[in-house]
Amino acid sequence: MAKPPRKFFTLCLFVLAAVMLSPASAHELEIHGSNTVGATLAPMLVSGYLQQLGDDNPSSRPTGEENEQILSANAGGRNLSVLVAAHGSSTGFRTLASGRAGIWASSRPVKPSEADQVRAQADLTALESEHVIAIDGLAILVHPSNPINQLSIDTIGQIFAGEIRNWSELGGSNRAITLYARDDRSGTWDTFKSLVLGKKYPLDPSAMRYESNDQLSDDVSRDPGGIGFSGLASVRNSKLLAVSDGNAPALKPNQLTVASEDYPLSRRLFMYTMGDRTPELAAQLIEFALGTNGQALVAESGFISQNPIAVKPDFDASVPLTFRRLTENYQRLTVNFRFAEGHTKLDNKAQRDLMRVKHYLEAQGRSAEDLLLIGFADTQSHELRAQMISELRALSVRKALNEAGLPRVAYTGYGHYMPVGGTGNQRNGRVEVWIKDR
Repeated sequence: MAKPPRKFFTLCLFVLAAVMLSPASAHELEIHGSNTVGATLAPMLVSGYLQQLGDDNPSSRPTGEENEQILSANAGGRNLSVLVAAHGSSTGFRTLASGRAGIWASSRPVKPSEADQVRAQADLTALESEHVIAIDGLAILVHPSNPINQLSIDTIGQIFAGEIRNWSELGGSNRAITLYARDDRSGTWDTFKSLVLGKKYPLDPSAMRYESNDQLSDDVSRDPGGIGFSGLASVRNSKLLAVSDGNAPALKPNQLTVASEDYPLSRRLFMYTMGDRTPELAAQLIEFALGTNGQALVAESGFISQNPIAVKPDFDASVPLTFRRLTENYQRLTVNFRFAEGHTKLDNKAQRDLMRVKHYLEAQGRSAEDLLLIGFADTQSHELRAQMISELRALSVRKALNEAGLPRVAYTGYGHYMPVGGTGNQRNGRVEVWIKDR
């Protein structure tokens, strides 16, 4: 009898691996990925969702593996079990692609190379697959005794590349700088590398690397020479620095600057699913996370909720008098409308923010006539061109709000003034939402 060809054994091994990784194992749902999302936020969202379904309060138990836990509850006589494994954003993509995870938790957007790998099964960049569950500010942390209060993105890059090695070079104490960074599997690291280091600055080999945001922050808070970065929910006992980008003013991450994504190191936290292949339990959990109750848990966890609130901004000296007059009878909502890169189409978050603004007005007993949209453009060669672009952006949002049932919203453009990032930064092209004072 002839031996089966080598390809036969390869196929058998592939099928066996697929069966072993199948979600039809011990848990009804598995969530894999980011430590930023999985350490606290994802378990809180799972518990909140299970509590709505269940006959009793959800329970949590460790798996024996670090940064993993199982949450379970009884619902209609059936025990539901959800595994949350937080080993880094890249690990989440691999388990989603393999079919093991129903949800990939990520603290960075899907990479084009990752989206290409599963394009035959789902479009991970589409609205039905990409879900922004929270906004986070990448926090730059130092010891509480450090006299430095703000740094530019470029200076932070120089520090982490080892080009600046003593705090005295920045006006601080004569003390060597110690570097604390997340590990290579972390979406927090990917975000820091993209927003701060770029292709210009390599990470200095002396940097200590961490899987956990909380542990990194705790170690920085005990080291007078330390500097590190983490998610906003992990500041703990460290000191938080303000950050500047280009000629824009330095901003500290707070409710308004992070929710609006004006803060230079703001980032979106994601849950990705496989489009129409998403398991029902995973789809229901996503809807809960994106809704009002889920976003309230986001705020409780220490991240920034996407539920809009009205805030009276504290203007600094850089804000022009004309803008002060334009907004003097308004408060700003903690939402900016942004556009997909290279497109005039609103991005996935903005599509959902349309309904969030509508629900906010309904809850507050307000109408569309109370709103004012102010569009902004990135730096242009001519002031008139910048004004036209900013007005067109605001008009695009006005049309989208009209389609969502909010007609006749007032709008204007403010050209390329009041940038929130350096020249060429996509964050400068935005539409702010303001609401009349009562």
